[in-house]
Amino acid sequence: MNAVLSAPPSCISETGSWCAQIYSVTHNEWLAASAGWLVTKPLKIIMILVIAFVVRYLTKRLIERVTTLPASGSDGKIPSLLRPLRERAPEMLGSAVVERRRQRAKTIGSVLKSMATFLIYGLAFILVLGELGIDLAPIIASAGIVGVALGFGAQNLVKDFLSGMFMMIEDQYGVGDVVDVGEATGTVEAVGLRITTLRDLKGTVWYVRNGEVLRVGNSSQGFAYAVVDVPLSYSADVDKATEVLSGAATKAVEADALSANVLEPPEMLGVEQVTPEGIMVRLTVKVRPGKQWAVQRKLRGQLLGALEEAGFEPPLGRLLSSMQDKQSGAPRS
Repeated sequence: MNAVLSAPPSCISETGSWCAQIYSVTHNEWLAASAGWLVTKPLKIIMILVIAFVVRYLTKRLIERVTTLPASGSDGKIPSLLRPLRERAPEMLGSAVVERRRQRAKTIGSVLKSMATFLIYGLAFILVLGELGIDLAPIIASAGIVGVALGFGAQNLVKDFLSGMFMMIEDQYGVGDVVDVGEATGTVEAVGLRITTLRDLKGTVWYVRNGEVLRVGNSSQGFAYAVVDVPLSYSADVDKATEVLSGAATKAVEADALSANVLEPPEMLGVEQVTPEGIMVRLTVKVRPGKQWAVQRKLRGQLLGALEEAGFEPPLGRLLSSMQDKQSGAPRS
């Protein structure tokens, strides 16, 4: 029994092995027999971790390279990652389009970095457990159960992230766009994977979860229409009024104040509706995206002035005049 216990390990006869080298130096049978645990496995584990760290570092640098714009001289350039993807950024954004692209590429890049980190370090962790001789089957099964439980518990969070990812890839909207997401309407200030930040006309900032957005109305893509409704009294000559409005609108859009934002000549649609107050005439102009409200306000003022100069009386003009005379004490005619 003692002879068996004191017998040197058989691995010392393997020339060049760690067991033989440690035994030749220490003449300790336990150290020689444990050479695999003391030297070989730690070295393998360290090598796995080092390789995982290097691969993750190189992957991170590659992702940053294809998703980052240089600090200077980036006007008009698109990050390499976004070139295969469709871009709907309106031309009228100007310099803001650079920030739009930067945020879009940065967000997609952060997702790719997270996925790369999870995959690389996850694989390294499994390899380390394999080197330690741990059975991976129960761990993988437990991880699957935990993953399912977390998936049910955090389904809203997962929904937000997935919706944000698809929104980024499809470029449904971006920084500078004017959008309607249902509960909130305003200008997009920031776009993230989980939350989109809007600022409405009153200055209120809205934080909208991407998973809760069922539809998006984007007023800043391609082109827009400035719709101007002009009221007329029942006694007005509609044909003459539309002629005056068409001429005034054509003259207005040719001026420097509006010409840069107008894409096509104005189109007179005619009578839009008849109300108890009067007749509503509609005119539309095709303009650059996001400029429809400014063009509408400018046109509305000039068109009303043109009607007044042409002698057209506004709806309820006589009634208002009568009320003003009554308040001032003037006798009725």
